Amino acid sequence: MTDSITIALSKGRILDETLPLLKEAGIELVDDVKKSRKLVFPTTDPSVRILVLRATDVPTYVQYGGADLGVTGKDVLMEHGGEGLYEPLDLNISRCRLMTAGLKGQPTPPGRIRVATKFVNLARRYYAAQGRQADIIKLYGAMELAPILNLADEIVDIVDTGNTLKANGLEARELIEHISSRLVVNRTSMKMKHQGLNPIIEKMAAAVEKRKQS
Repeated sequence: MTDSITIALSKGRILDETLPLLKEAGIELVDDVKKSRKLVFPTTDPSVRILVLRATDVPTYVQYGGADLGVTGKDVLMEHGGEGLYEPLDLNISRCRLMTAGLKGQPTPPGRIRVATKFVNLARRYYAAQGRQADIIKLYGAMELAPILNLADEIVDIVDTGNTLKANGLEARELIEHISSRLVVNRTSMKMKHQGLNPIIEKMAAAVEKRKQS
């Protein structure tokens, strides 16, 4: 159906925290996403289906029209660039901080430094804005190992409680950005399917506002 709506959701915590907001908009998964290997899920609204993807892929699917709506973290959007996307709503979920971190009690060395992160573009922009010369080393995980093994002087990563940093002898340093999950919309879909999309966006916005006041 040409007027059907596809929503791309990020796996994990963001998925868990988005589903109640979609429920407020009258959209619920028919299957248990935790027990299924499927990637495309029907919902209680026959015109809406949900994709469950890696958070880093959500902006790409929405940008190129594989999905009409998507939910992903602001960190991913900042790294991705957000071209071809509207960002109408801060869902105020999955809140955390994007920070620099390094070995506890060990100051950042002067001059050129090495920085390990999966947020390559974001880190490059941040250090350039600080007037610091930085060689960016791309890692996909276990970021905390980089300073321990002298691979990097600092890391740029998401910090929630900070317990993982502490457990590995690291400390958070500079705050780059407060992060939360955002609703993003494909620009063409917004024009062509506004009658179907607007009610979903408005109901999700009302659910976010209701949570803030409770």
